[in-house]
Amino acid sequence: MTDNGSSTRTPEEPPGSLFGPDSQFHRFFNDPRWALAMVRATVLEAAHPQIGAALIDNSTFVTHPWRRLRNTLVSLQRMFGTDDDVRRREAARLNRMHARLSGTDERSRPYDAMDPEVRAWVVATLFESSVTMCRLSGQPLEPAAMEQLYAEFRAFLVVLGDQAGHLPPTVQEFWPYYDRVVAQELENTEALRIILYRLFDHLPAPPLLGGLPTVWAAGRALAGPAIGAITVASLPEPFRRRAGLPEIPGAQTLMQSAYMAAGLARFLPEGWLQTDYLTNLMSLSADSDDPRYATVTALRARMKRAGAFVRLVAPLPAQRGPAGAAEPRRSADQFFAEVLDQTGDGFLDWPDLAAMARELASRLDLDEPAETRLYTAYADWWRELQTALDADGDGRVSREEYAAAVPSLAGPALIRVAEVLFDVTDADGDQFIDAGEYRALFRTGFGRTVAGAEARCSRSAFVKDFLSFMAGRRYSTAYDPLLTDA
Repeated sequence: MTDNGSSTRTPEEPPGSLFGPDSQFHRFFNDPRWALAMVRATVLEAAHPQIGAALIDNSTFVTHPWRRLRNTLVSLQRMFGTDDDVRRREAARLNRMHARLSGTDERSRPYDAMDPEVRAWVVATLFESSVTMCRLSGQPLEPAAMEQLYAEFRAFLVVLGDQAGHLPPTVQEFWPYYDRVVAQELENTEALRIILYRLFDHLPAPPLLGGLPTVWAAGRALAGPAIGAITVASLPEPFRRRAGLPEIPGAQTLMQSAYMAAGLARFLPEGWLQTDYLTNLMSLSADSDDPRYATVTALRARMKRAGAFVRLVAPLPAQRGPAGAAEPRRSADQFFAEVLDQTGDGFLDWPDLAAMARELASRLDLDEPAETRLYTAYADWWRELQTALDADGDGRVSREEYAAAVPSLAGPALIRVAEVLFDVTDADGDQFIDAGEYRALFRTGFGRTVAGAEARCSRSAFVKDFLSFMAGRRYSTAYDPLLTDA
């Protein structure tokens, strides 16, 4: 650490002192303003052509935004927590995940999620958006606090195995670097346009509000455009002009008001705005057995009454009820859209199955050998699907190809996926999945009370349930929140 507080650490130096409850990042994590800052940072990331291409080709942020948000928050907690072993394990997991994300964009330009300059830009957007959120809310960071925060984010790169020098060594040198990237490298990418103009306008309800489509749609119709306008107004003006982003009258005032109002929420009683608590609560499904769900039952009843009133004013198309209640099976078209097409591009290809493997590996916090087994099993299944369903040989399966084949997906490769998933879930290797192991996999979807021996699930029962969901296209209390819900 230099005299002015900026970081000059190398990858060999342990950065643990920059993490934990005394860090600047930890203070921001439960700050309501940080939600706006995270959206802004995500837009700036998506505007980078390499990151934008990787998001379009591999990410589930369009079809499963709430899942992706929760996974991002869990990852940041692991990286900025107090446990060095957890931090190293999470860094290794992130590196394995990023190593699988490479390809070319629509203009045949290569992208690679392991490019150290690209990873540095991701960290830069988090730092700059944190500084900007404080400025916009009328509480600019003191120089010492800004230098400390910058040192923490540079240490983040070190933990990932990158040189901290991929970001400038001091805060003073950071701003010319940031201005250069904004002016020379950012573009109006497809991923940026989706986030600003499609994602919030069509954001599906979180699991907790899944049974209240009318109320959610009414609120989203107001909040979606507002969030987009606030985010655009907060972006650097040179980029807004170059990207042709619209200047909405009153957007600057709306943006400053939103940041100021979010900043006032810090005066609420401690614990009311714990980020992990709120995200976990929003992830509860309507049939969850989590004790916290009882505390929101009355609120849901009130919101349903409000939804009934809204339907009288502006009725919506009929919605499907709870999983398994009236429709025990999906049509082939529904199954393709809701389960198989994880990236939402209208086709089934390897990134969709890789997204399934990534979600499972993340939930179970698998080590490298177990994660590799799971990805290999899914890769074998993809090759089997290609052989059986890719009629035109274009390397992907369209919705029409899938529906026309009237497929039963329960071939040898899918059975192998089920067996490997059982093995990696069975953490103690006793050939049964107990209540704790089952919850690790189905933590938001396991809607039954489990206790003692009744919760033990054998290999054959687990494989049967998995195949019933994947091959039989049946709704499932457990698997729908895992692979289908937003």
